[in-house]
Amino acid sequence: MIRIGLLGCGNIGHVIAKNRENCQIVALYDQVFSRAQELAGISGGTACSDFDSFVGAEFDYVVEAASVQAARQYGEAALANGKHLILLSVGALADPVFLSNLVETARENGRRVYVPSGAVTGLDNLKVGQISPFRRLLLRTTKSPASLGIQATARQLVFQGKAHECIKEFPRNVNVSIALSLAAGRDADVELYADPSVSRNVHEIEAEGEFGEIYIRVSNVPSPDNPATSYLAALSILTLLRNLDSPLVVGT
Repeated sequence: MIRIGLLGCGNIGHVIAKNRENCQIVALYDQVFSRAQELAGISGGTACSDFDSFVGAEFDYVVEAASVQAARQYGEAALANGKHLILLSVGALADPVFLSNLVETARENGRRVYVPSGAVTGLDNLKVGQISPFRRLLLRTTKSPASLGIQATARQLVFQGKAHECIKEFPRNVNVSIALSLAAGRDADVELYADPSVSRNVHEIEAEGEFGEIYIRVSNVPSPDNPATSYLAALSILTLLRNLDSPLVVGT
């Protein structure tokens, strides 16, 4: 059975704790200690009041479900302490210096950094862009104004530009743009819309290259307690955990 430590005990942490399979939650850490205590009661793990106690516990994978800031603060330390890192807040990897340091720390310690598919699909085949570069790669995301922290009475474009720029302005909303960029091997173009008429988080991916064309549309149900995050993002972590030790690997 896979042993994990849960870094971040908010909405996604609750989904993981309540629906886990093939894994044991050994330790939990959140800057709000009461959140870790609550999930410890659900999962049977140990709530830790500080990161050092957390990362020193006997488990194999740190599952980060906290924030871009937490990923940057604790990612390298997790790897340096012999843990593999499953990173949901992939927006942290938009910083090329942090990305380089994280990869090097993982290499030096014989560990791996896993990036779940999160709120989109199709990342496996979009990896072909690393071999045969795309002529065009666009992510068009539509969310409710409330989830973006703005007010709007009609559909409006709130950002247009590159993924690494968008994540700086909306670190809780477009982590998928960085996952997409890493998979494809180039900085994706991003259009971010606020639309008061939508109740779901919609991601559309358009890619063109020598292979042909790809169009993917995902309409996600927001997580119950956090409209900025899609429920699919939590499910993607659970799926990754379920298949980590499987002898059969499906997908590129």
